[in-house]
Amino acid sequence: MPSPDSPVPDRRRPLVVAIDGPAASGKSSTAKWVARELGLRHVDSGSLYRAATAAALRTGVSPSNWTEASVLKAAVGIRLEPGETTFHPYLGDEDLEEELRGKDVTANVSLVAKMPKVRAWVNERVREAAEGHAVVVDGRDMGTAVFPKARVKIFLIADPWERARRRLVQRLQRAPEDEEIAAEVEALVQRDLKDEAQTQQAADAILLDTTFLTQEEQVERIVAMARQALKGPPES
Repeated sequence: MPSPDSPVPDRRRPLVVAIDGPAASGKSSTAKWVARELGLRHVDSGSLYRAATAAALRTGVSPSNWTEASVLKAAVGIRLEPGETTFHPYLGDEDLEEELRGKDVTANVSLVAKMPKVRAWVNERVREAAEGHAVVVDGRDMGTAVFPKARVKIFLIADPWERARRRLVQRLQRAPEDEEIAAEVEALVQRDLKDEAQTQQAADAILLDTTFLTQEEQVERIVAMARQALKGPPES
């Protein structure tokens, strides 16, 4: 049940499905699939943090010397451009999609995501992209800071071992060894500690533990919730 203090969903606005959770919980891939099933666009807030990180790396300044001001200055030309099913991050006229998954970006994106002014910048870009559209969004605080009145809020979790295994399968395109999973678990736990303050479950979000669910099963559950929300009568 939603907390008495939870924001009241606004049924007069287009449907927003907000999916939050820790690293490697499957937020982006699940959100993309849910969006396809519902015929909505997907907004990936993580792509903006990664785009800002990539832009800061291009300046040649060591990450240890990055400040909120320097990162925002590097990111000033970044925008989200709508595609057929999602929004793509651009820096000027350059599509950054491929660069965002590089190891240097991955190693430093948590540093950028902890900066309050960068978070505010990302949240505003996400709100702008979603304005007037029915969307599926994912991140760490979509249901709390960005879309507090979203009609559907999901918080994905999974056991660290399973999160690590899934991430390695995606990365290696094969079944990982136990030693590889153990090393990845350690990295994920450290990432969770770094991201803890930014990864909060909304009071009215539905907690979905996917440890023993296939991705198809979790998508089916979220799609059912969204379709049920669409049946609700609009508020006056």
